[in-house]
Amino acid sequence: MTSFGCCAPLREARAILADAFFRRFPCLSSHDTRCSIYLKLVVVVLHISLVGALFLFDTNLVQQTKEHPWYTVLYVSVFLAALVQYLFICCSSPGYVVDAMREVNKMYYTSADSSTLDQRQFVPITEDSNSSSTQSISSWQKVVTGLYPPGSSSRNWTCDHCKIIRPPRAKHCNDCDKCVLQFDHHCAWLGTCIGKGNHCQFWWYVLFETVLCVWTMALYVSYTRSKASKEWWQYIIIIVLFVILSIALILFSALLSFHTYLILTNQTTFEFTRRRRIFYFRGVPAKVHPFSRGMCKNVVTSCCSRENVLKLEAMPSIEELEARARPYTCVDIVSCRCC
Repeated sequence: MTSFGCCAPLREARAILADAFFRRFPCLSSHDTRCSIYLKLVVVVLHISLVGALFLFDTNLVQQTKEHPWYTVLYVSVFLAALVQYLFICCSSPGYVVDAMREVNKMYYTSADSSTLDQRQFVPITEDSNSSSTQSISSWQKVVTGLYPPGSSSRNWTCDHCKIIRPPRAKHCNDCDKCVLQFDHHCAWLGTCIGKGNHCQFWWYVLFETVLCVWTMALYVSYTRSKASKEWWQYIIIIVLFVILSIALILFSALLSFHTYLILTNQTTFEFTRRRRIFYFRGVPAKVHPFSRGMCKNVVTSCCSRENVLKLEAMPSIEELEARARPYTCVDIVSCRCC
């Protein structure tokens, strides 16, 4: 009893300090937000540890930096590019259906204020909706209806969670609790969804990380093979970091290859893994990618185009899909049909 009585003032003081801290920083009051921040700090510290250990232990690298500074400058540039790209994607938006809905509503309701638009965009689609509700969602419904193939059932268009009409390629993310345009996946390490708005940035981030892993691993191998004197604890640290680096290289190499294929064919991870369960893919030949515009156009659209992120993609017609499914001929190869 005495021990509990002694700890009570400490618990009260801790609660008071915690309340004062969260009042000053309300963004940290959520447990999920704090976990996300801690995870980002772990990733940043891991990057710094993997690179910093080389400059702390490898005297040859320090000497080489003095003689050829361009080599280290280039290496540090890749390191900073990967780190900055990581932080940039963490704060980026994948493109939400609500934002696209707001843009459409602004086109049709230019005289309405933003609060009215927000009320309109969450109106559920039911048969018992009154005339005002039907009029408020008719503009968005007309836009989405033109994106689906003729004869598609409207029951599959409405999100069960958000109660809004989703365009093709959009999906509800349970972690973000929002419908994402061109949903690819939710990345726990980034703390955000990967969608139409940041898929290209995600690919560049994976590329920088892959290059950084290969370069850092080469420097680790060069250090272990050097004749410089090493302590036993340095060997332990290097082995642990080398194992972590090897695992990271395998993961990033696989991600780079997979997402390169997705960009070349204009697919998403969700479409690739759940193709048979997506209703508007029914009847589409297995080897046909409906949203592909050719490899060159897919790359330009994903990485170089300045088109609006909220621009919606329509499902091609049956005639166009059947034309894509026909076998390649010599004329198609010469004319670069796949491009």
